[in-house]
Amino acid sequence: MVRQMLAGAALILGALAACSPGGSATASAQTPAPVAAAQAARHPVSGLEVIDLTVDRGGKPIAFKVELAASAEAQARGLMFRTALGDNEGMIFPSAAPEVRSFWMKNTPLSLDIIFIGPDGRIVNIAANTVPYSLESVRSSGPASAVLELRAGRAAELGIVPGDKVSWNSPD
Repeated sequence: MVRQMLAGAALILGALAACSPGGSATASAQTPAPVAAAQAARHPVSGLEVIDLTVDRGGKPIAFKVELAASAEAQARGLMFRTALGDNEGMIFPSAAPEVRSFWMKNTPLSLDIIFIGPDGRIVNIAANTVPYSLESVRSSGPASAVLELRAGRAAELGIVPGDKVSWNSPD
């Protein structure tokens, strides 16, 4: 009789656990505890994923935390309406295929350095100190597989020049 009561209680508890928002007891036991830590960092303004990016300046790595503009919507918005960008912050715009890229400063109050990155990961050209709100097109001087935007003057401050290697890890 006691055995039947214990078995009945176990069935009820199991059913309650399976109906709870957290799922079953076995599922929660198998879910890694630091799930929040494993999730990607998000920028507080854009909501975009923030990733590590490095510019190799003559063997000296320069580290940045950049927002990943992976979607067409994120790329169209870019840094529009933003009024601040930290020294080691930026935004990366990867391309599906290398092509000549063109950017403008519409609705962008910040002056930027727009860095065009070739298919080999090397900087093709830099449009330094772009004019805020300008509708003038700023173009790559050849095919670019990505574009990096930094605060205006930052490339010169750090000695970043065409030919420097840029690397980042895109999420899978």
